[in-house]
Amino acid sequence: MNNRNNTVSVLFMLFSVLFCVCLITANVLETKQISFGWINITGGLLVFPVSYIINDCVCEVWGYRKARLLIWLGFFMNFLFVAFGALCDAIPGAPYWHNDEGFHAVFGLAPRIAAASFIAFLVGSFINAYVMSKMKISSGGKRFAFRAIMSTVYGETADSVIFFPLALGGVVPWSEIPALIISQVILKTMYEIVILPITIRVVRKTKQMEGVDAYDNDVNYNIWKIKNI
Repeated sequence: MNNRNNTVSVLFMLFSVLFCVCLITANVLETKQISFGWINITGGLLVFPVSYIINDCVCEVWGYRKARLLIWLGFFMNFLFVAFGALCDAIPGAPYWHNDEGFHAVFGLAPRIAAASFIAFLVGSFINAYVMSKMKISSGGKRFAFRAIMSTVYGETADSVIFFPLALGGVVPWSEIPALIISQVILKTMYEIVILPITIRVVRKTKQMEGVDAYDNDVNYNIWKIKNI
């Protein structure tokens, strides 16, 4: 392909690798509960918001088409990780192996939680990219910080609204679900705000290195158009 729009750069590939690593790492870290003072969170919260930050960077620099490719790539790599983990967990351990319980705690993701996680990730990530893309057009490329925060709010809200009822409804009292959703959105948005100065510098440097600053004036937002990059 000679068309630059239908190619990916080495820098984009590095962003993609980091994106996939963050998603897979978040899956593993979700198995541990940690506390910061009075706040109790899962370990996955330490790294999962980074995927939204990368999503913002890719959408800002290369546009929605590349963000769509990134999201599907992350989805399939994460699915592959979970599938192989579940397969290995289902195979009986060797006679001398005595850590089945620990291995199951990390890799024995319940089908209900896995399905909820995959659906929530896709919906939240695509909403994040869509909002980022549309706001860039309407603002003429200005106010990146505001756009990054707002796209995260929309994306994380959709993610949490889908994940918690599907994954934990009936297990956790329904009366507690709204509080879980709100707390997750607030914490992840705060994460975005804290790391925003770094995000801004990364975006600015990436645009300089790539010589690209995409505007999605003619983009097709159909999430299935994966080949259209």
